[in-house]
Amino acid sequence: MAKLPTETHHFASFDGTRLAWHELGKGRPVVLLHGYFSDANTNWIRYGHAEAIAAEGRRVIMPDLRAHGQSDKPHDAAAYPPDALAKDGHALIAHLGLSDYDLGGYSLGARTTARMLATGATPKKVVFSGMGLDGLTNSERRQSHFRHILTNLGTHERGSPAWLAEAFLKTTGGDPVALLGILDTFVSTPAETVSGFAWPTLVVNGADDDDNGSAAALAAALPHARLVEVPGNHMSSVTKAELGQAMAAFLAA
Repeated sequence: MAKLPTETHHFASFDGTRLAWHELGKGRPVVLLHGYFSDANTNWIRYGHAEAIAAEGRRVIMPDLRAHGQSDKPHDAAAYPPDALAKDGHALIAHLGLSDYDLGGYSLGARTTARMLATGATPKKVVFSGMGLDGLTNSERRQSHFRHILTNLGTHERGSPAWLAEAFLKTTGGDPVALLGILDTFVSTPAETVSGFAWPTLVVNGADDDDNGSAAALAAALPHARLVEVPGNHMSSVTKAELGQAMAAFLAA
């Protein structure tokens, strides 16, 4: 667990949905977005990544995405328009009055980061983690994967990727109805848009993680990116200290 104190706050997003965010550390802000079925605590706090970044003199801001963690989990389909998560990200940045900040995310958080960049976010540095090029340009593939998981709960073959994802869902106490809504928010980012992301970027990925396509291909597509591989696959790399260390070093440079 983190040794530094973590503060939790709430705000009303663009459509009134009540969202939580967590903060650790003091200094220049970095906004970090967690992955699907997860939450800020699981992705960033539990395994020390936020603390490693905060130790470099940073204010680490970690929202719980809508339908996740301590944020609202509405069941109304109207709460899940396309790009809702990117709109939530913009709303948080506006609520906090951030202008000089960095932005990054893991898996769904990385896809949301891309959507925020494509719709006007202006960070100084960017982190894509748990993400490959195909995961940004072809979000439909992951939509169908997760829709299969959520609509067949309790029937997945033990040890299969779907079974492991369902097991993770149980550990985070996820709401399947709300999480199905999240799938309707997915928007792909065209390859030509991705190649125009000119921010200094870290692509950090598990060496055995190809769930969202090739991280090397994503790094190659970006004009100012460096690729760092850490141990693990899509599920396990977030538990490795090397992930937070790589992010902390990049953000501190």
